[in-house]
Amino acid sequence: MPLLDARDPQAVLAAAAHLEAGELLAFPTETVYGLGARADVDDAVRRIFAAKGRPAAHPLIVHAADIEQAQRFALSWPTVAQKLAQAFWPGPLTLIVPRQPRLASVAAGGQASIGLRVPAHPVAQALLREALRRGVTGVAAPSANRFGRVSATTAAHVAQEFGPALQVLDGGECPGGIESAIVDCTGAQPTLLRPGLLTRERIEAVLGSALGEPDASSPRASGTLRSHYAPDAKVRLMPTQPLRDALGMLGDQASSLRLAVYSRSAMPAVRGIVLRRMPDNAAAAAHELFAVLRELDARGVTLIWIELPPASAEWDGVSDRLQRAAAA
Repeated sequence: MPLLDARDPQAVLAAAAHLEAGELLAFPTETVYGLGARADVDDAVRRIFAAKGRPAAHPLIVHAADIEQAQRFALSWPTVAQKLAQAFWPGPLTLIVPRQPRLASVAAGGQASIGLRVPAHPVAQALLREALRRGVTGVAAPSANRFGRVSATTAAHVAQEFGPALQVLDGGECPGGIESAIVDCTGAQPTLLRPGLLTRERIEAVLGSALGEPDASSPRASGTLRSHYAPDAKVRLMPTQPLRDALGMLGDQASSLRLAVYSRSAMPAVRGIVLRRMPDNAAAAAHELFAVLRELDARGVTLIWIELPPASAEWDGVSDRLQRAAAA
């Protein structure tokens, strides 16, 4: 199918009709592209799991146009969820709340909780509002990539993953670049299950209290498996000086390694090694991270050495994605 250009209002209408019919649709958010289906039709949601190769017990996030629409999926709406929704929605934050028993069981991976998000991207907003007008109460949408692989931040990335058969609403490059932060609001203490562009400090400032750490009793959530976001090449994270030392020791074998290096610090130029500069700014690094990993795969490297990001809160989302990519 051809790409639908989101600058054309008719394209958004056609995309919403596609969702209404129970078909899959990739669409942009401010974080990454999502692979969406109407959350209120179980067979439509099952198509997401089949297309991605995703285990049925690994839950999806349901996207809504506003707080009121999201609340339709909630059995209860904790005070902490209301505080965070008012502060950060629309935006890159997913809230896990108790689920209405009769709704979105397949999207929730069979759990009694559900992950909800109101995206800020204008194309996603227009799509969700038109879909709601057509009776689609919410859109389940994980990232538009094969399960466990690098997320897609452009329509071209989605096409690389799924080929021309998947309908894609092309809204350009996603500004954020990594997935939303996820906060579990179902327990006595809200818990940060996945960091994102929103820092822990900003979330805690709204709550007026500290976020807890996930444990065995925490709900399952998208993108929290130990191995995730992985390119074809093997990723290794290294501190700055050991990375420099390793490059200096390569010698004549460098050209045979098919190695790329992605670092903020200056590294010695080694013949046959692909060097890519990581931005010093965490938001800029998040914006380009998945695109860089895809580019290095396309260049045929088999190893990617990445300098460890700084141990500061604004880098938590990038660090999380890199740790999971390196675990593959």
